[in-house]
Order: sequence, then C-alpha cells, then structure tokens
Amino acid sequence: MSDFDVETIYAQIANDLRSTGLSIIENAIDPSIIQALNARIANLEENTFQTAGVGRQSDHEKNAKIRRDKICWLDKVNEQEVGYLNSMEQLKDYLNSRLFMGLFSYESHFAHYEEGAFYKKHLDAFKGKANRVLTTVFYLNDDWQDKDGGELVIYQAEDHDKELCRVVPKQGTLVTFLSDEFPHEVLPANKSRYSIAGWFRINASTAAHIDPPR
Repeated sequence: MSDFDVETIYAQIANDLRSTGLSIIENAIDPSIIQALNARIANLEENTFQTAGVGRQSDHEKNAKIRRDKICWLDKVNEQEVGYLNSMEQLKDYLNSRLFMGLFSYESHFAHYEEGAFYKKHLDAFKGKANRVLTTVFYLNDDWQDKDGGELVIYQAEDHDKELCRVVPKQGTLVTFLSDEFPHEVLPANKSRYSIAGWFRINASTAAHIDPPR
C-alpha cells in the first residue's frame, strides 16, 4: 500500500486555484503510477501516436505551423493508465467538494514532442465557447535538464502578451490551471519529450446534443 500523501497534493492544488487560478507542483503523483505510465509509453508503438490537430470536430485541422506534437488518448481499458486516470477522478471529486467547480468528466492524452517539436501560444478554451474548465499537464521526463529546453510557457491572465512563468518538463510535475484564463505554449525541446495533457469538463449536454465529444 502506497504511503504517498495525495490529500496534501490535492489540497495545495485547490488552494492555488482559489488564489491564482494556477498550480504547479513537483512530485505530484504517486511514483508507482509514474512507473506504470513510463512502462506504458515504452510499450507503445510509435505509429500509435497520431499527429495532433487544432480545434474540435468540424473545425479540427492539422497545422504544423501551430503544433507538431503527436498524441495518444488514455482510457481505462489499459491497466497501466488506470492509476493516473483514477487519481484525476479523485482530484475532480476533491475540487468539486472544495471549490464547487461542477467538473463532470476528464479526458487526456499522451503527448510526444520529438526533438524540435513545439506548440504555439494558445488558450484551451474561450469564455462562453467551450466546456473545458480546467487544464492539467503532467510530465514524464526523467533526468530532464534545463539545457534540454521544451519548457511550458504560461502567460498572464490579465495580459496575454506578458510571460508569467516557465515550467521545466521534469518527471512528476503537475501543472493545473483555468483553461480559459491562461494562454500557454510549448517551446521546442532538444530531445524527445513526453507529457499527459488533460482537461476537466463540465456537462454541456442537451436533449439534442451530447457533450463532450472526442
């Protein structure tokens, strides 16, 4: 049985979100879960990763000028992914109980940035236009050095042209922020880089429209 103190991590995320809308925590996930995720990545064939696009459904398109990462969606069919997805489910319940956010579901994918790959500045949601409420980024890069590049650059919510901070994609670091508040980008890395990008969503379904779509 793991003695990882997940309650303290969740409490810190909730406090950070309540005060600034942004949380950055190192060593945020149980090491046994990280080990399983790394084993999963090691077993994935490279052709399992698909070139990522921009937009959703009819607006979805692939644009190498905006992003060059490749993705593979997580689900609970694979036992090596279950631990991470369960931890995000627990985080969802915790944030709903503490912050009353109304989070309904969570979707996530592995993101592989090959050497030189990037993702230009963007917002994950626009106010009143989408049901992505909270973004998570979790890193899986052991022994990542500053010289390796690939930082996540987060811009200020009040001024989208001003840089707020840079996050080195070191293994175990979890970044959580309000999806429609903080523009962000991924800088080119000097070697292969892995992460899990995820989004907590509210339920925007109606009688004639099922949401969220994939």
